[in-house]
Amino acid sequence: MAAVLCAERVWVETFTGLRMTQFSSLLKVVRERGGNGTLRGRPWSLPLGERVLMVAVYYRTNLTMRQLGPLFGVSSSTVCRVIQRLGPLLALEPVSRAADAPDRMWIVDGTLIPVRDRGVGASSRNYRFSANVQVIVDAETRLVVAAARPVPGNTADARAWRDSGLAEHCHGVTVLGDGAYINTGLVIPHRKRPGRALLKGEEEDNAAHRKVRARVEHVFSRMKNYKILRDCRQRGDGLHHAVQAVARMHNLALAA
Repeated sequence: MAAVLCAERVWVETFTGLRMTQFSSLLKVVRERGGNGTLRGRPWSLPLGERVLMVAVYYRTNLTMRQLGPLFGVSSSTVCRVIQRLGPLLALEPVSRAADAPDRMWIVDGTLIPVRDRGVGASSRNYRFSANVQVIVDAETRLVVAAARPVPGNTADARAWRDSGLAEHCHGVTVLGDGAYINTGLVIPHRKRPGRALLKGEEEDNAAHRKVRARVEHVFSRMKNYKILRDCRQRGDGLHHAVQAVARMHNLALAA
């Protein structure tokens, strides 16, 4: 069966969420990272472009391997090998430091992603078995700056942030967090004290803080249009690779 998703431009744009120029940029990144090579055995039956398309469609739709196979005219085992091989090559490259750091504002927050792998997730406050992923977003552009490795979903955001290593990307940048990031060095809202109401200026600061910090929730909403982040069936590092790839595709869709 021919690869039906490659037949028309509209199929690529519908099933990946990327325009053709954006998909071409993604393909270029994968090619430069060695995605066209073979590790061992026979050459791939599909060209690189169709294999990258397959991975993007998988992350966008969360179809099973058996469902994707007929769409591309290959077996479900081939789909699995393609995803395992190319998924890590779509990963986002985190920003080491903003060029105009003093003028930038970033937002950090954690999002819960339902997972099947009991070694990655834990029973969480969303009443599902989930993983906590810490993400840094640029407040102005809404681009994802960096994303950490998943931790069990019952991990507090402050601890997940400290253990993530993302702080090294934030030197000299103003970073906002919500009230869960107390004692982390991030800019958080003013807290009410027992027997003491917030002052008028503090209430105004908190309102401004909420207005800006809401942008990270908008980013999470857009990222979760890639349905792999609504119910990840991947095991081991599969969720980490999925988050990194979705972050890159989200950035491509916004920047181009």
